[in-house]
Amino acid sequence: MSLIPCQRELFDMPAEVAYLDCAKMGPLPLSAVKAGIAGTRRKGRPWDIRAEHFFDQSEVARGLFGQLIGAPADDIALIPSVSYAMALITQAIPVAPDQRIITIADDFPSGILAMRALARRSGAELVTVGEPANANWSTAVIAAIDDRTALVSLPHTHWIHGTMFDLVAIGRRCRETGAVLILDTTQSAGALPLDLAGVNPDFLVAAAYKWLLGPYAVAFLYAAPRWQQAAPLEQAWITRRNAENFRGLLAYEEAFAPGARRFDMGEHANFATLPVAIAALRQLLAWGVEDISATLGTMTGELETRLAERGIVAARNRAPHFLSVGFPGGLPDGIEARLAAANVHVSLRGKRMRITPHLYNQRADFDRLLDQLA
Repeated sequence: MSLIPCQRELFDMPAEVAYLDCAKMGPLPLSAVKAGIAGTRRKGRPWDIRAEHFFDQSEVARGLFGQLIGAPADDIALIPSVSYAMALITQAIPVAPDQRIITIADDFPSGILAMRALARRSGAELVTVGEPANANWSTAVIAAIDDRTALVSLPHTHWIHGTMFDLVAIGRRCRETGAVLILDTTQSAGALPLDLAGVNPDFLVAAAYKWLLGPYAVAFLYAAPRWQQAAPLEQAWITRRNAENFRGLLAYEEAFAPGARRFDMGEHANFATLPVAIAALRQLLAWGVEDISATLGTMTGELETRLAERGIVAARNRAPHFLSVGFPGGLPDGIEARLAAANVHVSLRGKRMRITPHLYNQRADFDRLLDQLA
């Protein structure tokens, strides 16, 4: 691993802006902006769009995300959001009334609301694992998984606390008990390495607009081969075998395209957004996720030390790219607006402040944050 120098010149990031909020929304690299403009112009000349153009960019995006997480392209589906994935997954997984569904406290709503709905439909018990006193959430989750557990729904990085979960150990426990493991990696994919083979999840989803530095309304779903015969959420024409043959669409093909493609959303061949996602994924792969993680860990580690000197304490067991801090007397009134007025951008979630930099940040950004907090 090697540390990556500041990449600010690759973004539309004015010198006076200290953007420390990638956990809310990652900015597009300039290369992705350029790709989006070209894609939109392509749609402006539809006479140049041929049948193969409904599939070529989709396959590139599928392959790039698979490369990022260590999965073959066949295991990746193109979807619009995490909530879409959760609807698809909870439809596919059989859950009995005497079983349990494991979630964690204060998880992102897309997962929690889907698990609550599944518990109501199935009659299963919904178990919420709270944050333990020692902040070792992974051990608490493993302890909650038993032979009654139908599924476990987790992030890799908690979206508020920044806690990093030991997914290899949790995945091992799920396989021991036969529980299905669902991962929302929206707050980690692209910034935190993942041992996909070691974790062996059943499903993994990531929205593109945060750490993947991609567009809104684009997400990726990994479906393990053991689930690739499940029913999709939609009955789309574009997910069928031989869909490239537009003259043959009136055959109403019932058989799906191979692998996880059956789970693709309709109209996934978006000429404006897919090129944006592709350019962003290529940039992340060029940097390398391990080097991104190491670089961001160095940034947040130094900032954590400087904040601690002011009595502002970071959450324990955090992921390298994610700094979530608490103030001794609680969050100061109006702090988010005051920081934004000084062009310092962070997020408040619950009782904590999220400080989530990326490779476009430089030391001056952290100095400005500390000056404002002082």
